Amino acid sequence: MVDCFRLKKKSRMTAHLHIPLCLLIFYSVFYMTASVCTGALRVEVFDWKIPFDHTIVPSFESTEYLVALLSLEISFLISGLLFVPVVRIRVWDYAATVTFVHMCMCCIVTGKFPLMWQWWVEIGSGFLLMLSFGMTLAYFATKRQPREFPVDV
Repeated sequence: MVDCFRLKKKSRMTAHLHIPLCLLIFYSVFYMTASVCTGALRVEVFDWKIPFDHTIVPSFESTEYLVALLSLEISFLISGLLFVPVVRIRVWDYAATVTFVHMCMCCIVTGKFPLMWQWWVEIGSGFLLMLSFGMTLAYFATKRQPREFPVDV
């Protein structure tokens, strides 16, 4: 007989290990993307608070805003793909968790609640990118191949 309590405990322990790993993946990708965007757009100073700063005034003429926007969206997309080997088909759950933790971290680092609607659109579209690309890859990665039956000659 299978011990259900033991299975639930093992599942919880796995989730507690996957959440920090997914956060590490997300912020590693974010900082790598931000550094590439900073160099590509020739921004003079790299700000370590780029992932968390929701107080930047949205303007496509501002290179600081473009670095933050491009870094955010590209990071969400790539992270969704990188979550698949870690969490398989549960990308949606970890994508939601990482997005929620990121929103909380933004509030903690800046000390303010984000009120600009543009920032919420950026977070929402990034979450949808992470979810759609990650779940699509997870679907095709976990899809079983049809069995080939041997043909006797």
